[in-house]
Amino acid sequence: MADDTGGVALRQSLTARQQMRDAIDAEIAERTKVHQVRIGRLKAARAGVRAAGAQLQTTPLVMLAHGDSWFDYPLAGNGLSFQDTDIIAQLRGMGNINPVVLNMSHYGDATTDEMGLPKQERMISALQDPANWMDAGEPDAILFSGGGNDVVGDQFCIYVDYALPGAAGLNAERFAKALSKVEASYLDLFAFRDRYAPGIPVIGHCYDFPIPNGIHPACAGPWLKPSLDYCGWNLAQGTAIARQALLDFKATLVGLAANRANNFMMADTQGVLAAADWANELHPFPAGFKSMAAKFVDALRAKFPGRI
Repeated sequence: MADDTGGVALRQSLTARQQMRDAIDAEIAERTKVHQVRIGRLKAARAGVRAAGAQLQTTPLVMLAHGDSWFDYPLAGNGLSFQDTDIIAQLRGMGNINPVVLNMSHYGDATTDEMGLPKQERMISALQDPANWMDAGEPDAILFSGGGNDVVGDQFCIYVDYALPGAAGLNAERFAKALSKVEASYLDLFAFRDRYAPGIPVIGHCYDFPIPNGIHPACAGPWLKPSLDYCGWNLAQGTAIARQALLDFKATLVGLAANRANNFMMADTQGVLAAADWANELHPFPAGFKSMAAKFVDALRAKFPGRI
């Protein structure tokens, strides 16, 4: 009988992938149910105020969030947590009026995953369901986190020069091509918004300067140090390379925000975290995520005075 070890392994891999997709779908569905309960309570409270002839209080911002692990981080630093500690988790408890956020993010997603067809279809369903929104029938804003996973990980070495005399570190030409892919995803997000939620602002962020020291949780990473080691750069040099990559990424987003037709704002999150705030190469401790969320509060207050 022929050895079918390879076939068994392939089937197990495919089964595991399907189980992961099913688990993500179930998690998003559960988040949506919880969100709809919150919206239902807000609508009922407003109806009661109207019936009593009292003055309506300011309605909280109700927003859709889509992104990567900075919006969906189920750890506390590098350890397991009973609740998410990411920017969205922090943002929900911040401001004079706490915002309500339907979070459709998932850790590990590149922008091409976030804007791939299945997740666009998921966002369409969310946007078109009136149970998710207040009287206007649409979110006040779309919060977006994306770009980091397009370049970090095993592929990071593609954008780094070998440590030879005269080498720059980050290869500007190759990295610019990676940023072009990220920019295309953002532009597609704006086109998606114009079609399914016209006039709704998109608010993103530019991460912060990581320390490529190889620290990572047991479940993922490291994302930077292996590539830098492979190319021959030490920690100080690698930190400078990572910083330049993030500055270039921010410049891309600044360019997108400068075009008023994009209706896009960038929360400037660079230079916020101190070394002690980083839990690992890519993610801060909960307090660091709260500092990042504070930058979103600033951006939202500029866009929606008196609403947060």
